[in-house]
Amino acid sequence: MSATIASTTSVAVRDLVFAYPHQAPVLRSVSFSLHAGERVALLGPTGTGKTTLLEHLIGWRHPQAGEIWLGELPVTERTLPQVRRRVGFVFQDPRDQLFMPTVMEDAIFGPCNYGMPRELAAIKARDLLATFGLEHCCDRSVHQLSGGQKRLAAIASILAMEPSILILDEPTAGLDPLARRHLAEVLCQIPIQVMLIASHDLPWIRRVTHRALVLEGGQIQADCSTQSLMADGERLASFGLPLDY
Repeated sequence: MSATIASTTSVAVRDLVFAYPHQAPVLRSVSFSLHAGERVALLGPTGTGKTTLLEHLIGWRHPQAGEIWLGELPVTERTLPQVRRRVGFVFQDPRDQLFMPTVMEDAIFGPCNYGMPRELAAIKARDLLATFGLEHCCDRSVHQLSGGQKRLAAIASILAMEPSILILDEPTAGLDPLARRHLAEVLCQIPIQVMLIASHDLPWIRRVTHRALVLEGGQIQADCSTQSLMADGERLASFGLPLDY
C-alpha cells in the first residue's frame, strides 16, 4: 500500500495473517479500513482473535503477512514510538494498565512521559477524572477502587494522552448499568478521530457505535451499520452472537 492511498483513511489493514506457534492461523487475510469520525464495533465470539487483532494495531504483535497503516504511517518496529503516540489502547483488564501509587499519578504518567508539563498534565487529568465521576479518587491508591472505578480510571489515563485513535477491549466488563450509561455518553462526546471497540455487550455497543465488523473464522465476515446488524437476530446468531443472551 502506498502512503498516498494510506493517507485517505485513518486506519487501514490489508491481508493480515497471524498464527500462534504450532497453531492454525487465528487471522486469515484480514482487511478493513476505518475512517475519521467513525465509532466502530469489533464483534465475534470468544476466541476468534479480536484481542489479537487489536494488539496488531498498536504494534504489540507483528503480522506474518499483510500490513497496517495509520494514515500515512506504516505500523512497523521502526515506527512504534509514533504509533503509540497516536493510538490509545485500553486493556481488557485495568489491572494491567494501572501501576502508579495513586489514580492521579496514573493519569498524568503518560502525558508527562510524552513531554507535557506536569502542571498542565495534572489539570487535564483532573478534568478527565471528573468527567468519569472519579474526582474524589485522585489521591487514592488504585487498590482502593472498585472494579468499575478501575476500568474508568484506566480509560481516563489513556484519554489524558490525547490519542487520535482509541481502541477499547471489553470496556463495559465489571461496570454497573449506571456506569455503562455514563461511559457511553462520554465516548459519544469525546473528540477522538477513530474509535474501535471490541465487546460482547451488544445492547451497549448498539448505542455507542455506527458501524460493526464481525470477526469469525479468522476473517471479517460482516461489515455493516451497527443498527442493521442488531436488527437481524438470525444473522447475529449465525455468528455465535445471539442478541438476547
